[in-house]
Amino acid sequence: MVKALNEDLVRLDLRGLRCPLPVLRIRKALRGMEPGSTLIAFCDDPLAAVDVPHFVRTTGDELIEIVDGPARAFRIRRAAPARPEPGSRAASS
Repeated sequence: MVKALNEDLVRLDLRGLRCPLPVLRIRKALRGMEPGSTLIAFCDDPLAAVDVPHFVRTTGDELIEIVDGPARAFRIRRAAPARPEPGSRAASS
């Protein structure tokens, strides 16, 4: 369940979902967010402790905080889209 607390903060309840669903739902939520916005995802899947930080590193987004509890909370800040290198195929499109 996705709940927008305000324009810059989204809460995502992923309790009860197992790998790979938490990361897939986080990816989908982040894609729809503006750069600088924050996502808080609550996961009780033990593998999320490894999968979510790894996923965030690969996207360039920022993992701000992990809070342990009955459901681990991941606070993630959406990064600005990567700029294409000058002269790259994407820059010339």
